[in-house]
Amino acid sequence: MAGERWKILKSRWRNHWRLMLGVAVLATTLAAVCHLLGESLGGWLEEAERGAYDKMVTGFTDGRGKSPHVVVLAIDQWSLDNIRANKQYALNFGNWPYSRNLWARVVEQLEAEGARAIVFDAVMDEPSTDTGMDLAFAQTLRDTRVPFFVGMSSNAPRADFSAPAPSAPAPAAAPVASAQDALPTEALPPSQEEPSPSGEEFPEDGTAQFEDVPDAEAVPEVTPEAMARAVAFPVRVEGRVLPTLEQESEGVMQPQHPVPPIPLLVGAADGFGLVDAESDPDGFMRRTRFAYTDGVNTYPTLPVRAAAGILGASEVELSEHTLRLGTREYTVDAEGDTAIDFGGEFYERFEAVPLLKVLDDWARRNAGQPTRLPPGLFRDKVVVIGGNAVGLNDVKATPFSPVVPGLVKQATVLDTLLGNGRFFTRAPLWLSLLLVFGVALVSVVLLMTTRWTPLEIAWPLALYLGMHWVTGPVLAKTGMVLLTALPSLAGMLASVAAVAFNHLVANKEAEFIRQAFSRFMEPKLVEQMISQRELPRLDGENVEITAFFSDIRGFSTFSERFKQDPRSLVRILNTYLTRVSGALLKEGGCLDKYIGDAVVCLYGAPMRQPDHAVRACRGALAAKAEVDRLREEFRVQGLPDMYTRIGLNSAVNFVGNFGSEQLFSYTAIGDGMNLAARLEGANKAYGSVIMIGPRTYELAKEHIEVRELDRVRVAGKTEAVTVYELLALKGGLDAHKQVTVERYHAALALYREARFAEAAAVLEARKAEDPEDGPTQALLERCHKYAKAPPPEFDGVASLDK
Repeated sequence: MAGERWKILKSRWRNHWRLMLGVAVLATTLAAVCHLLGESLGGWLEEAERGAYDKMVTGFTDGRGKSPHVVVLAIDQWSLDNIRANKQYALNFGNWPYSRNLWARVVEQLEAEGARAIVFDAVMDEPSTDTGMDLAFAQTLRDTRVPFFVGMSSNAPRADFSAPAPSAPAPAAAPVASAQDALPTEALPPSQEEPSPSGEEFPEDGTAQFEDVPDAEAVPEVTPEAMARAVAFPVRVEGRVLPTLEQESEGVMQPQHPVPPIPLLVGAADGFGLVDAESDPDGFMRRTRFAYTDGVNTYPTLPVRAAAGILGASEVELSEHTLRLGTREYTVDAEGDTAIDFGGEFYERFEAVPLLKVLDDWARRNAGQPTRLPPGLFRDKVVVIGGNAVGLNDVKATPFSPVVPGLVKQATVLDTLLGNGRFFTRAPLWLSLLLVFGVALVSVVLLMTTRWTPLEIAWPLALYLGMHWVTGPVLAKTGMVLLTALPSLAGMLASVAAVAFNHLVANKEAEFIRQAFSRFMEPKLVEQMISQRELPRLDGENVEITAFFSDIRGFSTFSERFKQDPRSLVRILNTYLTRVSGALLKEGGCLDKYIGDAVVCLYGAPMRQPDHAVRACRGALAAKAEVDRLREEFRVQGLPDMYTRIGLNSAVNFVGNFGSEQLFSYTAIGDGMNLAARLEGANKAYGSVIMIGPRTYELAKEHIEVRELDRVRVAGKTEAVTVYELLALKGGLDAHKQVTVERYHAALALYREARFAEAAAVLEARKAEDPEDGPTQALLERCHKYAKAPPPEFDGVASLDK
């Protein structure tokens, strides 16, 4: 069966492969056009690609584990609450935003813990109201050996500070402005929370108290040229153009420039980097650039600037598909941006330490008390400082979470630059289009060859929901981002075309079946076959069927009566064929052919009929009854008598359209058909009317009354088969005939034992009571013959020579 199915699939491919390739090419072309038009189509395809990308990333690239390079120092809600509750802390640092001497203490403690570098994910572009605090913080940065990198943002258009310009007066405002748009809202996991230390008291001897800041000296001025040298960083670009700092305002893109940090940080901090938000149109952070320009100077992003300082790179190099920092190289997209490999949820990727714990350890260390943070927690790690407290509002979204601290981008990009060096890059367009074509081709071939309705529904759905299971493993293995929604689109377009073709073919086949079989089957059965999509395979298939053969006894003698009036013979024959065919069709038969006065009918094909043997038996009995009525009509009309002999046999035959280019018809061939024809002719030797084969009897025995006639051997066959006479449907045999059948079976048993005289005696006793029973007369004659001259090597099997 599987072999036959495979032959069908190959045949359909062989017949339609050009059409399938054409559909795949057309679907690929339409999908590519949609990709090129992009936003002009409403951006739905880009949105679908982003959704598919998120499924790939979260499904196949998580579970990276804790970063060995980066630790997050979190400004969490727990720290904010307890710093405010601690009188000493509140006195020295105030409420959020804190005085800059708090950050000086944090820098000192992180240096003592052995931190490799500190990256401050916030901006310091406004001086404190107490300039002395800024001086003290700047001095701490100069004194520490730990590199310190600060964020800076771009703002509304302003004078380019790379050219001489008067310094603008610094407004009195909060000492620390939030990074990017704001700070995150997530709290640390409960496992990191501790009881508030607000009740903890430190000695009054001044060893652990925070010293007052001395009176501020005059803040030295920083020229625009010096400020430009401090915040800019060399970026060498080959074969591309850096993106420009700009922002849309009233539908027009306006150029922007970095907002410079407070002058005191120039020469104190080790570098500055941009921390502007880089989000996709749906607000999710997925990609990042590495450097921007304002048309005069170049400015790397904060993690790139920090990595360059940590790795000792004197410049950032961007060439085609490559980012270089010193001796390190990273593969990036040709446009100079790349997708971020987050590697999992934020708290699964980074150790997050509350700000308060570091501040407490600084106080304990200065008070001569042991610290509590695990030794080595910060040693040789880059510490990214940023907020995740409720109310600081730096909430960002990534493929892994719709609510995550914004510092996740700085931490992840920095971890990539210092660690595995892998970003997610777009696959070449030709490779994605090759996948698009492959999916379209598989779709059309699969649906046009199988033509299976459940698959026509399930396959497009699988493409829509599961395409990321194809591209996801590629992303995890190679870091290449293949287009995912585009292949799904092409596959669905190809699927629609394939389904349309299937239905067109099905409609043509249905119409052909309707025209071809409506004359040979009951119209309602034809429609049922079509509606249930049980269409026959016209190219042929092996099917178990029951074949019906009938012939008129003595038709040649009958036709001689009409030698001078052939039209009357044709009219009588047409009446006979019409009446017999009608009886057969009512039982679901399919008329195969007429051969003169012979009728050939099939049960079980083209429409599958599990009860084909029972139907054939009912049809044969109905045909016999119809012929009996015709005989009576002919008798009244003075026409000669006639009756029909019928043969039935069930077997697996090859059924389909057979013939030549000029003429073909739906029929069956095989040994089963031959035996049915032989059984019809064998009725003459046995004096029976309806003879059935052994398989028909096996399938229908619960529904019919039969007489076992004999065991016969067909010409050309060595195996003997048992044949039966079909007498009636179950329970329809009268008592008189039942006795005749019982006597026949008793005589047949004696006959097979070669007790011919005894068998003849049994039959003689019944012959007088049922003189019209043909099989009794036939077996009686054979018993008399063999009783006089027993055959040599008698085995009880008769031979059917014709």
